[in-house]
Amino acid sequence: MHKEQLIAKLQDKTALVAIIGMGYVGLPLMLRFGEVGFRVLGVDVDGAKVDMLNSGTSYIEHIPSNRIAAARRAGFEATAEFGRLRDADAIIICVPTPLNAYREPDLSFVIGTTEALVPHLRPGQAVSLESTTYPGTTDEELKPRIESRGLKVGEEVFLVFSPEREDPGNPEYVTKTIPKVCGGVTKNCLDVGLALYGEVIDNVVAVSSTRAAEMTKLLENIHRAVNIGLANEMKIIADSMGIDIHEVIRAAATKPFGFVPYFPGPGLGGHCIPIDPFYLTWKAREYGLNTRFIELAGEINSKMPGWVIGKVVEALNERGRPVKGSRVLVLGIAYKKNVDDMRESPAVELMELLAARGALVEYSDPHVNVFPKMRRHRFDLKSVPLTPETLERYDLVLLATNHDAFDYKMIGKHARLIVDTRGMYLDPAPNVVKA
Repeated sequence: MHKEQLIAKLQDKTALVAIIGMGYVGLPLMLRFGEVGFRVLGVDVDGAKVDMLNSGTSYIEHIPSNRIAAARRAGFEATAEFGRLRDADAIIICVPTPLNAYREPDLSFVIGTTEALVPHLRPGQAVSLESTTYPGTTDEELKPRIESRGLKVGEEVFLVFSPEREDPGNPEYVTKTIPKVCGGVTKNCLDVGLALYGEVIDNVVAVSSTRAAEMTKLLENIHRAVNIGLANEMKIIADSMGIDIHEVIRAAATKPFGFVPYFPGPGLGGHCIPIDPFYLTWKAREYGLNTRFIELAGEINSKMPGWVIGKVVEALNERGRPVKGSRVLVLGIAYKKNVDDMRESPAVELMELLAARGALVEYSDPHVNVFPKMRRHRFDLKSVPLTPETLERYDLVLLATNHDAFDYKMIGKHARLIVDTRGMYLDPAPNVVKA
């Protein structure tokens, strides 16, 4: 009875959808549910975010404030009160899943959120976890906590895992058009999950279990991590041979079959690719398995910032300058181009490595005006405006993130020395060192 009533409320959009975690995943999802007519409640422990959302203001660059304001007019509300979840018909969890200091899964946000919502659960609700995690998390961590309240999963509460697939800054794919994988703890759970997401996503892909859905997300990101690791290793080999790997990759990409181009860089960034593979390597140990291929890619990728710094040191030495005391301008500190997302950005590690060697480090990023407060990184800096005059003040310009907004021709003309980690300068130039 609970299942049929809940599905009916989802299909006629009278259901209240609560989304926990108003970040890069939860905020676009909130907007999408609101667009199709659902009442949406946004829950976040950050009071500053709650206040901004309720005032109709966005804190994510690629999501304009006018969309938040429109959602507010349509009935969206943000809150820090978990007690409000008792009114929700569907609860979607979009919280971080980082690694701890030992590169092991840190599920504290997921578990803390689950324990905070469990006292407010009631029969007839759906709970969906979207946070990337190892296979078994939904079954082993969420299900027992929900059932500790006396609610039977699959009969009274419907539990699913549906991994997020956001790509911030990519205008070709939005929440509506990105196919969404969904797995349920039971068949009833899956039916409710398909009804929930089927109202807002064009193509919902059902899989047989939450474990299959959890593994799907890991495979997607491990696929990228491994191929980027290969590209990074090829870059080091090609550099040793005096070959431009970016030229090689672009040439190889002209093959119309059997090759997918992946480009090297200064390291891996974002919340997914540098972190997610280690969720699987950790879980695989429970089964006595060693994930050598995945760990090798992680080792290569994690060493790239150090390799880039080696190229910086070499470039300065050849011009008679030590790193200590040199003025270095880092171009782009977001983890990828055209976004303001700083999570796990390799550019920040480059800044720290340079500062540790005595360099005077500044940055320029049109998407990050002020260096944000971060859990592990501290820089009291503001973005430097790029002009011919400012560029000429620096001993070296380190191109870390290739934003489209940069005027690469002007930079190439006025910078004394450029270390290019993104292959933006294909033609040889006396002031460009490729890294």
